[in-house]
Amino acid sequence: MNDYLIFMHDDTETPVDVATPAWEDYFAMLRASGRFCGGSSIGPGICVHRSGQAKPVTPHLSGYIRVQAESIDDAKKLLIGNPVLNAGGTVEIRELPRD
Repeated sequence: MNDYLIFMHDDTETPVDVATPAWEDYFAMLRASGRFCGGSSIGPGICVHRSGQAKPVTPHLSGYIRVQAESIDDAKKLLIGNPVLNAGGTVEIRELPRD
């Protein structure tokens, strides 16, 4: 199994509140799959660079979920029922390589 991060973007037409039955159902499905490894909303922050000239934070990320899957296509299957995707928003899947 590989580890993946699923990033939710904040580009839905209407805000997606995390305290909804849709999220509860989605997380219940992920937990039942046995492949859910955690996640969280993402709040404000800063970027830091040694030179003091850091770029701004990536503003469109609103949350993440960590999952285990055989492949990126397998991780994509775990998006069924994702409230951000269902609301027309963007969801990004990134592999966490074992370096």
